[in-house]
Amino acid sequence: MERKDLAFGRVNYILLAIGMVVIVLGFVLMSGSGSSAEAYNPDIFSARRIKVAPVVCLIGFVSMIFGVMYKSKDKDTQLNDKEG
Repeated sequence: MERKDLAFGRVNYILLAIGMVVIVLGFVLMSGSGSSAEAYNPDIFSARRIKVAPVVCLIGFVSMIFGVMYKSKDKDTQLNDKEG
């Protein structure tokens, strides 16, 4: 497969990778031990799990969308050079 046949440019893949790492970080922040029938764990309602982790995941998803929508300037100049 040649480089020109790829759907995205190098910058797009870097932005997608960063977004994926941020999403995984958000899910790691959400993780932890839960409550059981024998013992109640109030940590399941901590600010880290309820507020911070979902915002981090949202930022990751938004950055993934930006990574898909980002249009590289290098690709445009290469296409214009080939046409003319």
